Amino acid sequence: MAKAAVNKVKKGENKKKKNRAVKELKEWGIALIYAVIFGTIIRLFVFETMLVPTPSMVPTIEINDRLFVEKITYEFREPEYGEVGVFYCPFIDKSALEMYRAFDKFMDFFSPREFQSHAKYVKRVVGLPGDTIELRIAEEFSDDKANLRLLPVDEEARYQLYVNDELLEETEDIRYSKVGIFADPNFYEGLAHPDLQRDSMYYQFFLAYQNIINYHEYYDEVLDPLDLSKYIEQDPISKRVTITIPEGFYFYMGDNTTQSFDSRFFGFVPEENIVGMPLLRIYPFDRFGPLNKE
Repeated sequence: MAKAAVNKVKKGENKKKKNRAVKELKEWGIALIYAVIFGTIIRLFVFETMLVPTPSMVPTIEINDRLFVEKITYEFREPEYGEVGVFYCPFIDKSALEMYRAFDKFMDFFSPREFQSHAKYVKRVVGLPGDTIELRIAEEFSDDKANLRLLPVDEEARYQLYVNDELLEETEDIRYSKVGIFADPNFYEGLAHPDLQRDSMYYQFFLAYQNIINYHEYYDEVLDPLDLSKYIEQDPISKRVTITIPEGFYFYMGDNTTQSFDSRFFGFVPEENIVGMPLLRIYPFDRFGPLNKE
């Protein structure tokens, strides 16, 4: 009789332990669900992460840096000259996506639907809506101006960016190469449709990039309807190209000008593509810390 009572007590204790374990599992499950929900909200509206696959912003940002990007600032104001910004590439860049790691591919599911599979680029804001920009030979190369002006394209970093006829303090120390749209006013059309620009000095470049980026859709749907002839002009004598930035768009370029695929090559960045500002370098750990935006 006593043994039966002991067994009954043990069964009761086991049942309580089982019920307690089930309760704890449920609580952990609920906590995990809340964590996922709040983490997703933060990811969508507050912070973003990105892997930098190219050297376009060296030395400010190195290749394979992982950045923590805040998305709040641009909810309250527009980008400003010289700021380093992150934006969704306006087209599919297959070469950039190939460099993504498992974490980046997973996080891509949380991107807005229209930007899924669009790599994130990080560049410097150099032109705002309504600005007129151009490249001019930097003063230290003034002795060779006559020869440089004869070059239809110049891949050397020998030019400064002028915005509305002024040299901006935010970008005056950066030197750019005169390539892409600054060398060929029909560059964007050629990149989208090489057969329409067979005589361009960039024709082979256009052909090569057909297998790297899906650009023609962006050009046909966004850039071409703008009537680019109203925004991109070339002086028939000096061959100097000036670019006016349409309302609702921005112009971004990389500091490492000879290694940067930027607005010189693919065009204006729509305002809705802008993600935010890189706040912190979180990897590699030996370079962890705030980014130098100077």
